[in-house]
Amino acid sequence: MRKFHTHLVVLIVNPLRHKVLKIFFPTILVVIVDQLSKTWIINNLNLFESREILSSFLKFSHVRNTGIAFGISIGEWGIFITILSLFATVFIGYILWQERFSHSLVVIGLSLVLGGAIGNLIDRSAIFLVSHYKGVVDFIDVGIGSVRWYTFNIADAAVTVGMILYLMHSLISSKSVVISND
Repeated sequence: MRKFHTHLVVLIVNPLRHKVLKIFFPTILVVIVDQLSKTWIINNLNLFESREILSSFLKFSHVRNTGIAFGISIGEWGIFITILSLFATVFIGYILWQERFSHSLVVIGLSLVLGGAIGNLIDRSAIFLVSHYKGVVDFIDVGIGSVRWYTFNIADAAVTVGMILYLMHSLISSKSVVISND
């Protein structure tokens, strides 16, 4: 009879791999939640259909945005804007990597912005893949009665929150510099 020796295998997480995962976790989470939410809207609401979530204050309304932020029309510039968005997204990823050792507000903020940029870029890149591009899926509809904000999606919200975090850090940093110089 043979003896089998069991060895304890210790899995040591590579510190660099752990740091990369930590830096890009918000990005990955935003992309997944954004794409799942858009898929749910496409499968459960007809175009222009709305469902009240919190009375009339928060609705899910299925709309398509063929333009850019706030529905600004881009006309025949769609392919150019999509390519420009791709380069901007890569640049944001580069900046995030360069700032990976910065304050957590900077890292999380940039990671959220990157996730939002990727989420909308996935939708926008359909301009190259389908003959009739329908636009980015927007569905979060906030307002009171007939006074409504622009309809947006998870990716848009992530970009906004990410920018707020980044700007908060900038304000905190600049105030501490001013205070220390007094």
